Amino acid sequence: MNKRSGTTATADLFSANPFAAAAAKEHSRIRVGIGGWTYAPWRGGMFYPAGLVQRRELEYASRQLTSIEINGTYYGTQKPATYAKWRDETPDGFLFSAKAPQRIMESRAPSKAGHQVEDFIGGIAELGDKLGPLVWQFDKGRRIDAGEFAAFVELLPREHAGRCLRHVLDVRDPDFIDARYLALARKHGMATVFTDSGEYPSFADITADFVYARLMRSQAPIETGYAGADLDAWSKRALLWADGGDPAELPHVEAPTPMASPRDVFVYFISSAKERNPAAAMALLKRLGA
Repeated sequence: MNKRSGTTATADLFSANPFAAAAAKEHSRIRVGIGGWTYAPWRGGMFYPAGLVQRRELEYASRQLTSIEINGTYYGTQKPATYAKWRDETPDGFLFSAKAPQRIMESRAPSKAGHQVEDFIGGIAELGDKLGPLVWQFDKGRRIDAGEFAAFVELLPREHAGRCLRHVLDVRDPDFIDARYLALARKHGMATVFTDSGEYPSFADITADFVYARLMRSQAPIETGYAGADLDAWSKRALLWADGGDPAELPHVEAPTPMASPRDVFVYFISSAKERNPAAAMALLKRLGA
C-alpha cells in the first residue's frame, strides 16, 4: 500500500526532470523543448501521466523541458492575463518562445503593421523574465518583396519596457534565402531559423548572438523520436553552438563562421512524428545533463 499523502504524491508528479535540471545547470545557455503543450496523443502516459488534468499540462511540461515554443499565438493572441498565468505556472529559469500572429505575417504590407506588432509584444511581455525569442514566420508560397521585408524588420522593437527583445526570422521561400538576407539579419542582430527538414529551407548560418533550431525529423517507430546516434550528434552541435562554434557539416549559404563568443541556443523538436517529440527533447536533455 502506498502510504504517501496525496500532497506528497502530487509534489513528486510535478518535480523537475532531473536531466532537465542538470542540463539547465551545466549548460545554462542551451534550452531544449517542443512546440506547444496541448496535444491529445501526449496524454494517458505517452508524455503526460495518466489522469493529469489538462489545466496542469503546462505546469508538468515545463518541469520536464527547459523551453516551449508557443504556436497558438500564430493563430490568435492571448489576453495579457493569460500570459501572466503561463508565467506563474512555470518554474524559474524556464523560457517561452512564441510565433507572431498570422494576421501580421500574412499582411500585404507588414511594414505598416506597427500597431499590431506593438499590441502583440505589449501583451506577451507579461511573460516577464520567461519571455524568450519571438518568431516571425513568412510562409512558403508567398512572394516576398525585399524592400517591404527590410522595412518590416526595421520596425521590430529591440526592447520593451526596458527589457531586451530577441527576434527570429523564419523565411520559408527558398528563393529569398541568400547573402543579402543573411546580411540584413546580421545588421539587426536577428537569428534566422535553422530547420532540419526537407520541406523548408535548411541552412545553419549564424546571424545573431543566439541560435534557433527546429528539428523536424522525429520518427514514430523510435521511442525517443530520433536514433541514439542522431541525438548524440545534436547534443554535440548544441554544445558547439553554445561555445561559439558553427557545425561545418550542416548546410550553409555561406562558409561557416569562425569561433566566436559563447551564445544561447534554443532547440525545439517540432512537427513530424509529434507524439515522439517530448521524448526526443528529454533524451537530448539527458545527454546534455549527463
